[in-house]
Amino acid sequence: MHGKHEEKICPKCQTAFECSVGNITLCQCSVVKLSDATRAFLEESEYDCLCKNCLTKLNKDVELAQNQVFPPEKLLENVHFYMENGLFVFTEWYHLLRGHCCRSGCRHCAYGFVREEDAVKI
Repeated sequence: MHGKHEEKICPKCQTAFECSVGNITLCQCSVVKLSDATRAFLEESEYDCLCKNCLTKLNKDVELAQNQVFPPEKLLENVHFYMENGLFVFTEWYHLLRGHCCRSGCRHCAYGFVREEDAVKI
């Protein structure tokens, strides 16, 4: 018996991938060695499964964020925020540095939180 395989769409990049929930050793995510900090981040996140490319990038970003101070001494445009219609829009990097989800439905939430009223209905 090989276990259950499921087609999924990565919530970060919208790429289709096969999840082997029945046998984690056959799953594409098992090739990514996650740090303890990334595992802790994922436990706090709203994400189900991520593709191996997004897991790899997230692992790298979480490690980089651990060496940063929040709030940053100086907010850098196009790093921590960008301007849209005269308003500040915080980046995913800013939210990752923040270290927790405010559950406000931020456009670039690093934790994958989407308010129910903003969720796409299928």
